Amino acid sequence: MTDPLPSDQPRVELPTADHLPSAIIALGIPVLAEQMLSFCVGFFDVYLSGRLNAEATSAIGLAAYVSWLATMTSGLIGSGAAALVARTYGSGDVEEARRITARALMLAATLGAVLLAVLWLGAPGFAHLLGMEGPTRNIAIEFLRFDAFGQLFACTTLVAAAALRGAGDMRTPLLVLGVTNLVNVVVSSSCVYGWGPFPELGVTGIVTGTVTAHACGLLLMSAVLLGPWSRLQVRPGDIRWHRETTRRILRIGGPAALDGAVTFTGHFLFLMIIARLSPGGFDGSVFAAHIVGIRAEALAYLPAVAWGAAAASLSGRLLGAQQPALALQTGHVAVRQFLSYSVAVSLFMFLGAPWIYAFMHSDPAVAAAGVPAFRWLACYQIPTAILIIYATTLRGSGDTRFPLWCAIVSILGVRVPIAWLGGIWLDAGLVGAWWGMGSDNLLRAVLISWRYRAGRWLHTEV
Repeated sequence: MTDPLPSDQPRVELPTADHLPSAIIALGIPVLAEQMLSFCVGFFDVYLSGRLNAEATSAIGLAAYVSWLATMTSGLIGSGAAALVARTYGSGDVEEARRITARALMLAATLGAVLLAVLWLGAPGFAHLLGMEGPTRNIAIEFLRFDAFGQLFACTTLVAAAALRGAGDMRTPLLVLGVTNLVNVVVSSSCVYGWGPFPELGVTGIVTGTVTAHACGLLLMSAVLLGPWSRLQVRPGDIRWHRETTRRILRIGGPAALDGAVTFTGHFLFLMIIARLSPGGFDGSVFAAHIVGIRAEALAYLPAVAWGAAAASLSGRLLGAQQPALALQTGHVAVRQFLSYSVAVSLFMFLGAPWIYAFMHSDPAVAAAGVPAFRWLACYQIPTAILIIYATTLRGSGDTRFPLWCAIVSILGVRVPIAWLGGIWLDAGLVGAWWGMGSDNLLRAVLISWRYRAGRWLHTEV
């Protein structure tokens, strides 16, 4: 292992070329565990709703998409903070990395308050755009407004986790997500069914558990960052506005946030197509089939997110240590390590589609609509994994502009038009709509792979 730091700085170890594969595995496994725990929060919510009815699953699905908007918006700060922390930490300036983290937390808290207001006021509009009516609409609005408070807490937690990963600390976010997941399972189950001292709240109990879990996650993350044992110990006096740090974070995170906004817009337009696949209007069974499929697909792509985060953390620190050739290899190694998993999970998704839908939902109509489409979904998991790993590495190293242009071209120009063509014009149902999703991911995988291999991102200034 090499150590580029002066002797008066804390040790920041970076791998040599021979140790790069093992370093990615060591960093990726904690992030994978974190991602799986995060997945369990949403997966368990959908599972509980599947024990109730299709209307509950549809409402939770809408809330999941809108919550995703909040998560991507936090990328405005998280991507910038992670890239800056990785560069400064890798160069040996640990104190500056700590100050950047503290100032990023101030920005995150402000953004969380803005998201709360936007989601609360916009809840009826989101339900209206999907054509929801009656009980489904009422459930969706109530769920969205309650969940908006969870996003207030989650925004700060996600930015803190991004900064820690930039410094190579993958275990603290894992610990926080572990506690969050446990609280969500216990409180959501208890409030849905009225176990023990908890009231029986039905679908409202699901969001009660989710918001409670996010609040606990923020409290735990705050305790960790303020403690002396943290790699990026935050001093309360540093949690303030700082013009230059804000400018640097927004310069990197601005394109990432716009990328998130474009992605959300395209995906919501895609969701509006899903909501209109049935000639008679909104069909809760088809919509629920889409939500179940998207949630289950996370088992395929979340490990790619983990390996991408590991490669991003390493590449950013290696660039800070002036080792661009080794930084370039991180994404390639991560992709090679991941391909066998993508093949295996694609086979599992294709062959196990009936079992997955039977487990996730009690309504046979949901399985009838979802199983054929889910088998199609299994066919493009390999390019999706390649896209995620390379794109995550690019963003973590500060190159956020090219992924933005790819999102504009591919999501708005390919996903949405092909989904409408296949799902509505050709009347191919959920399978036809998901043609657009597969085509979008395939095109972006090609473009992002070309960008990564060209190597121009190695010279991105942060």
